[in-house]
Amino acid sequence: MKRHWVYISLAVLAIVMFLLYPREGKFQYEYQKGRPWVYETLIAPIDFPILKTDAEILAEMEARASETIDYYDYDPSVAAPLLDAFAVKTVEVKLPARLTREMYDHLAHAYDRGILADLGRDDISGKIIFIKRDKRASEVPAADVYDIERVYQVLRSDLVNDYPEMDVDTIAGQLELLSFIVPNLRFDENTTALAHREAVNYISPTKGMVYAGQLIVSQGEIVTSDICQVLDSYKAEYRLSYGYTGSMGALLVGHLLLVLVVLAFFCLTIFFLRRETFWNMRELLFLMMILVLSFAGTSILFRVDQRLLYLLPLSALALYMSAFFRDDLVWMVYIVAIIPLMVIPESGVELFFINLTAGGVALFAYGRFNRGWLQFLNMIFIFLASSLVCIAFRLGAGDFSYAFKTTPYVFLAINAVLSIVLYPFVYLFEKIFGFVSYSRLWDLSDTNNKLLQELQYKAPGTFQHSLQVANLSEYAVREIGGDAMLVRVGALYHDIGKMENPMCFIENQAEGVDYHADLSPEESARAIIHHVDDGLALAKKGKLPEIVTDFIATHHGRSRTMYFYNVYCNAGGDPDNTGPFTYDGKLPHTREQAIVMMADAVEAASRTLKDYSEENISNLVDKILDAKTSDAQLAESEISLKEINQVKEAFKTYLKQIYHARIAYPKRKRPSRSARKSAE
Repeated sequence: MKRHWVYISLAVLAIVMFLLYPREGKFQYEYQKGRPWVYETLIAPIDFPILKTDAEILAEMEARASETIDYYDYDPSVAAPLLDAFAVKTVEVKLPARLTREMYDHLAHAYDRGILADLGRDDISGKIIFIKRDKRASEVPAADVYDIERVYQVLRSDLVNDYPEMDVDTIAGQLELLSFIVPNLRFDENTTALAHREAVNYISPTKGMVYAGQLIVSQGEIVTSDICQVLDSYKAEYRLSYGYTGSMGALLVGHLLLVLVVLAFFCLTIFFLRRETFWNMRELLFLMMILVLSFAGTSILFRVDQRLLYLLPLSALALYMSAFFRDDLVWMVYIVAIIPLMVIPESGVELFFINLTAGGVALFAYGRFNRGWLQFLNMIFIFLASSLVCIAFRLGAGDFSYAFKTTPYVFLAINAVLSIVLYPFVYLFEKIFGFVSYSRLWDLSDTNNKLLQELQYKAPGTFQHSLQVANLSEYAVREIGGDAMLVRVGALYHDIGKMENPMCFIENQAEGVDYHADLSPEESARAIIHHVDDGLALAKKGKLPEIVTDFIATHHGRSRTMYFYNVYCNAGGDPDNTGPFTYDGKLPHTREQAIVMMADAVEAASRTLKDYSEENISNLVDKILDAKTSDAQLAESEISLKEINQVKEAFKTYLKQIYHARIAYPKRKRPSRSARKSAE
């Protein structure tokens, strides 16, 4: 890959991060209620309003809610037919004309004022209602409005005054008074609710002003509740209207410098920990995506509400990286990726350490609890760890009640759940970037895998050889800090091509069978060498990932089939004719590929030893690995000479443990015939 694409990608990354950076100045003061003001005396540089606290706004809202004014609709169609019917009824009952007029006027007056079904007379003192009549709402004292009971009592009193000696209830029954008293005011629930909401919502968020030049707090002064409220108001105004303490140009330059510093840490971390990743476009783009996701998430939630930053599941990014890269690189890149969380929000230090702890716990726990229901334990571990850090920071503020407010811990619980729930996206990244996750490698290492089962059935000797190479390689790679899972999978599949012609290889031949008896050295070498091409074909058919297929292509590199080459030379062949006996493979590029190549040669050669003494094993390993080095088979590998020596010692230790001396069991002596007779 041309390196200029790496530089172009990093430049684009810098531009994206710069554009994502919130265009706000970060408030330069840290303060806590009850603690002294440690900075110089603060004078207000501009006018700004004093914001009410949440408690003050809530109290005001409750007060407004208790002062709700009800709205009623006046129905003009109710009164006329009832009044006409009442006049007819009074004639039928033969009431005096004066009494009829008096009762009619009272009933008409009640309808004009408005009649409710039930006003609740005990609690209307001083209460106001609105009556909507002719598309206009009039404010009316509730005491001026009638209800059914009040109208009935007024009409009844008219009867009492005219017929003191008569049974008034009997006359009222004859008149059917209650049938003529029907409410003509209907409660308007929608308008009342709307007016209620407007009254509650229209509450001023401020309660005064601080003017430019006014003292806010003196150096050494204890930050009281009132001072803290003024400082909070100053901070809010600072965030909304940055520019009065410096120019926008200075702000942008500061943001650009911070972006470049973060990017520099990012590049240096990758370059020194895994240089090949820095020049690998796919791997670099993936890590750049991790950095952008962290930066974008922090910036967006900061703009919406800083409290939402507790929801940001950055530990999921650590898990994504751990699926494809070594832990040392993952850990350092993760630390760099969460730096924006420290520099953008005001509570950045707390958020940084919460996510640092959560990421560390996620990496540690998920490596041990990543199967079945055990994965859900990681949620609990992440939540507990991040909550402890949150409690520690808040107790450090000296406010016990503040430390145990529930909101941040609810957010942290959701954060922990998201960290695990979002993990399946790793398979999407696996497809997009062409990676192989450790979950996939774990599945490939299962010997019940279809391809390995086929190898075991068709070429059992090769299968056993592959298992031994896998164990030997894994033991050695751990000594140099390589990828143990990858090297194990590569070793298991490195010889799968042999099952296409298993009898060609001595480990699969039955006793007395010699596949090469009737072949020339060149033909035998060609058959042996062809297992690499067969392996690549089977790998393609079985859809093995490229990172595993590379072990098949590189495990012999460009070495020779020395046995048949020597037979050829001993039979008078031209020693310079090495082509028919040389593998046309690729040289190992990674340390893991180099170790599998060395382990393959050492394991095969170890089977030829007749005496597994410590000296013989040591000489064998030295001879095989020195030959690989001198033959330039490791020339393109990133493995160092120091690491080769470490691998040598690991091979020797492992082989000594495998081929240790065993105790010869003594034979049981049979008793003599005379002893048997005496026993009888």
